[in-house]
Amino acid sequence: MEHIVSRTFDLLDRYRELYNKADALCFKHNGNWQKYSTAEYIEHAYSFCYGLCESGFRRGDKIITVSANRPEWNFTDMGMSMLGVVHVPVFTSLSATEYEYIIRNSGARMIIISDKKLCRTLEPALTATGHSCPAFTFDKIDGAANWLDIVEKGRNCSAETKQQVEEIKKLIKPDDFATLIYTSGTTGKPKGVMLSHRNMVSNFISAASVFNLKPTDKYLSILPLCHVGGRLGNYQTQFSGTSIYYAESMGTISINMKEIKPDGFDAVPRVLEKFYDVIISKGKSLTGIKKSLFFRAVNLGLNYQPFGENGWLYERKLRIADKLIFSKWREALGGNVRIVGCGGASLQPRLERVFWAAGIKIINMYGLTETSPIITINRTEKGKVKLGSVGMTIEGVEVKITDDGEILCKGPNVMLGYYNDPELTASVFDEEGWFHTGDIGHIEEGKFLMVTDRKKEIFKLSNGKFIAPQRVENIFKESPAIDQIMVIGEHEKFASALISPNFKYFEDWKTSRKVNYSSNDELITLPEVLQFFSSEVNKMNKRLSPPERINRFRLVKDEWSPATGELSPTLKLRRKFIHEKYSEVVEQVYNK
Repeated sequence: MEHIVSRTFDLLDRYRELYNKADALCFKHNGNWQKYSTAEYIEHAYSFCYGLCESGFRRGDKIITVSANRPEWNFTDMGMSMLGVVHVPVFTSLSATEYEYIIRNSGARMIIISDKKLCRTLEPALTATGHSCPAFTFDKIDGAANWLDIVEKGRNCSAETKQQVEEIKKLIKPDDFATLIYTSGTTGKPKGVMLSHRNMVSNFISAASVFNLKPTDKYLSILPLCHVGGRLGNYQTQFSGTSIYYAESMGTISINMKEIKPDGFDAVPRVLEKFYDVIISKGKSLTGIKKSLFFRAVNLGLNYQPFGENGWLYERKLRIADKLIFSKWREALGGNVRIVGCGGASLQPRLERVFWAAGIKIINMYGLTETSPIITINRTEKGKVKLGSVGMTIEGVEVKITDDGEILCKGPNVMLGYYNDPELTASVFDEEGWFHTGDIGHIEEGKFLMVTDRKKEIFKLSNGKFIAPQRVENIFKESPAIDQIMVIGEHEKFASALISPNFKYFEDWKTSRKVNYSSNDELITLPEVLQFFSSEVNKMNKRLSPPERINRFRLVKDEWSPATGELSPTLKLRRKFIHEKYSEVVEQVYNK
């Protein structure tokens, strides 16, 4: 009989009963893939749990982890879960000030840090909090307490401790507080989102039925495990018994793909955009008939409709394009990829179409940290997918749209509330219990959700016209020359934009167009470049209504990233930060 999963740690019993794997969790260390079997996974999780119990940790206590993706994250996660300890997973890209805030706000009793570099980053926060939160590490670091110290304590624990853990496990209910996830903070201080076992379990079981991965499959985990989407993928692949391989870093994804040949992986739109840019760049380097065939295939893919909706002639052309071009795309991703989970931001519909045309099914979904995360998800079956949408509601979840277009949600996936902030919690729930997402959208064909923008990001021009910046930005990001763009113009007469160019795109200008420059500063001032962007802006403006059109723009010399503060850890624009950073540029745009 199949084991019922109602709490996250029930996955371990399911593993034990159904999946005896040699490569349950895999991680590349010192150039080699290190594999943990099902039995090793379970043993490490239980030993850590016993060690925590022996160390005096009890239900409701909190432990922070700051770590890149690796199997140890799961060992500690499950160990905490079985003891009723609340896991507080945190991004590795935060500032010392943000870490200090989370340590203080969560009241954590312990922090686990993966490596020496992160220890140095965290040291100011630990010092500022008076080292009230003892630090342990995954890597062995001289002078630092190691997580294996707790594991060894658990391995040598008494029978009474083991019995105590079993009794605690029985007392843990699906609705109990299981994890505290701090949002990425695009607008201010991070908010602590409280999720229960039921929140996460209901979501990952429903997701597993959509992805339909098999125990024989391999899944490349790319999204950070501290990210609610990365965590969902992590749990749902375990539920399916699929082998999980953790990517080394964003820079090694292509290498890791070729090494393990995954059947699926998870991503945010920015990752897929980078994949596409690399592919297009390689296409541009071709010559003659090869180049012509390549871009014929791309143009064909950009017009793709699933299930033969474009007719037999299109399908015949697609088969030829697949044999000549798209098969090579799949080979670049390892050769086996058939499904990709994508969420966290708005995905350009053109990319979704061309990847589907290439035999790589992008499962676009929508949700928030507060909804564990999935609210809606596209499927792969006819009648259950609409490219360009974020799909239909996931099992057990309801959605409705308010008169002003806001998306509301109800279901077992909706959070318990914001930690230590009942006022904020009350502000996002109405009298009928609907959670207000803060996103704007509408439903097409009676079932497919279209998300257009964040309610708080929509702004008004001085003439009273409203601008939804995300929609405009996504259109402009279709240009291979634009890496990032932020639309501005609140209370002004017209919309403008700050553009961070795709600097790699212009590297071939030095030879192909005989344009010389020595720095980004110089590049963005070149008349040829400014003229090129003017042409790109004019082209994109034709697809927009008059109020939405970009009247003026300014190029910036910086590549926007989480490390430099313009993007959140989940690669969303931090609009307030960008506006403040480029305040002088904005003033120049509007001649203030």
